[in-house]
Amino acid sequence: MLIRRTGARATPARVRVLRLLRMVPAALTHHEIEQAIGDLPVDRVTLYRVLDWLVESGLAHRNADAQRVFRFSAAAIGEHSAHTHFRCENCGRVFCLDAAPPAPPSLPEGFSLSHLELDLRGRCAGCTGEHR
Repeated sequence: MLIRRTGARATPARVRVLRLLRMVPAALTHHEIEQAIGDLPVDRVTLYRVLDWLVESGLAHRNADAQRVFRFSAAAIGEHSAHTHFRCENCGRVFCLDAAPPAPPSLPEGFSLSHLELDLRGRCAGCTGEHR
């Protein structure tokens, strides 16, 4: 199980939320997730903590949509940080691109870079109607 691979406990809330994110085709808001798991008694604070944990653990992405509402989506299995993401501003989906991020800029003396992220934003093929 993906959650146990992180060394963390696979709580019912974590399992259910991650399963939901992996099943849906587009990113969901906190409220949409809360409604979708209505049969699992999870309070709002716990759900926020679960979502934060999933993002911090690399199992999910958090993306602000055009209305500045956070949307959450599952990260790809085996995903690593050395690639570029495309975030659709319309549907909120996050796509992993087969492109490494650019080299980091030179940092001032004493600075230490822990990681580099590159997010491209626009509209995906599904939202522009450009299906191939």
